[in-house]
Amino acid sequence: MIPFNKIYLTGKEITYIQTSHEVGNLSGDGGFTHKACEWLEQSTHTKKALITHSCTAALEMAAILADIQPGDEVIMPSYTFVSTANAFVLRGGVPVFVDIRPDTLNIDERLIEAAITPRTKAIVPVHYAGVGCEMDTIVAIAKKHNLMVIEDAAQGVMSTYKGRALGTIGDVGAYSFHETKNIISGEGGAILVNHEDLMLRAEIIREKGTNRSQFYRGQVDKYTWQDVGSSYLPGEDVAAFLFAQLEQAKYITQRRMDIWNTYHTALQALEQKGVLRRPIIPEGCQHNAHMYYILLNSLEQRSALIKQFKARDIHPTFHYIPLHGAPAGKKYARAHGSMQHTEDLSDRLLRLPLWVGLESHQHEVIDVLTQSFA
Repeated sequence: MIPFNKIYLTGKEITYIQTSHEVGNLSGDGGFTHKACEWLEQSTHTKKALITHSCTAALEMAAILADIQPGDEVIMPSYTFVSTANAFVLRGGVPVFVDIRPDTLNIDERLIEAAITPRTKAIVPVHYAGVGCEMDTIVAIAKKHNLMVIEDAAQGVMSTYKGRALGTIGDVGAYSFHETKNIISGEGGAILVNHEDLMLRAEIIREKGTNRSQFYRGQVDKYTWQDVGSSYLPGEDVAAFLFAQLEQAKYITQRRMDIWNTYHTALQALEQKGVLRRPIIPEGCQHNAHMYYILLNSLEQRSALIKQFKARDIHPTFHYIPLHGAPAGKKYARAHGSMQHTEDLSDRLLRLPLWVGLESHQHEVIDVLTQSFA
């Protein structure tokens, strides 16, 4: 069997977890937590990185930092994971969906300004497949209308836009270390805080609304309830596992890039034949090989191809069901304008297996495609 995803272990995860047990500090903000946060800060050049128990948690923190109130609107794509919207709905916010670009499947920056109303509070670009949105335009729109930019960079660890790490270009960014991502901790995430005036409040929100982090640093003689918040810290075992992965982030990314490039080269002829479309990477975007997807010509063609893969015990998968058509999307959110590309592309997209170690089996995946369209 060739699964869609398979985790990669560096070999140090269990060793570091054992070390955390020997130290005896298994709750949040121990030694490995600090190491992971420092690694992220140095790697991305963000002002403050705080690891969380999930990317969902990081997005929920961002919604609090944005001071989302009932009725506030937040512009985002519909083609995204439910957490992108849920984080703001939990605060009473209203997701306002706009269509995606047909080339990158990222939010179409040309549609954002028309969706802004007096209730708009933030823009949430989602960097699909680790390929950066058109952030210069998005940030300019946000500044013009005094809006916050919250980057959903769940898939964007080790990706850049014009030399800047995804997640560090807006006001706040969110990463995922879920086991389906490139760098993993099972469940896990991080919030990147890119403005000094948000740093202290982010720490307080993450620590259940208390200033315990300041207390541990000796900056206050006791800690108390300061703000709304929740328990967004991961345990130290999760942080230890994550740090082992972060230490080899460049190696993991390069291995995945080699697999991505093999797909891209092998499928060029099929694209020229007109039976599929390969991913498009705009100039200035350095992606992280989070996924390799193809766009087929129809839903029927995709369904037939999936059957052929499964007959060979290979397991590709499609992706998001657009949020604007989901029951909760209709209840809590609204769409602005046509969702033409969102609906069309979501029906035709197929993600191919991509994981470190696939190299010796990748030809089997490619063979199915070449034989199917012979």
